[in-house]
Amino acid sequence: MKRRRVLFISSSGGHWIQLRRLRPAFDGWSRSYACTNAGYRSTIDPDERFFGVPEATRWNKLRLVYQALTVLWIVLRTRAEVVVSTGASPGFFAMLFGRLLRKKTIWVDSIANVDELSLSGQQARRFSDLWITQWQHLARPQGPRYFGSLV
Repeated sequence: MKRRRVLFISSSGGHWIQLRRLRPAFDGWSRSYACTNAGYRSTIDPDERFFGVPEATRWNKLRLVYQALTVLWIVLRTRAEVVVSTGASPGFFAMLFGRLLRKKTIWVDSIANVDELSLSGQQARRFSDLWITQWQHLARPQGPRYFGSLV
């Protein structure tokens, strides 16, 4: 029987920590990971795939294009049915390309965004099948939804 595939993708630091806490929700799935910190490869199981994503900011447009193309390649390469992200820009691009390729997409906004949703989270909502906040007071009937926090 063929195992279902999921791609987890995020920036480093807190985004990665929160993303890894979603792992049990996909037990039994073939899991792939992508992150801006290649050193995180050592934090996943040996049978799981890891892809490096270049760092980029909105102030360096050329680097952002390079990051976007890398994320597109990763989404295509993993052939994941579901794409999950906690942010930031790599996650936004994964939501965009995941939606264009008719994958299920899940965005979980970082818990660090207590007063308002992150910029990438606000942008990713258009491409997310499930849009989640970790702060109850930020939840709205039209989204994002609140199910609790990961921390």
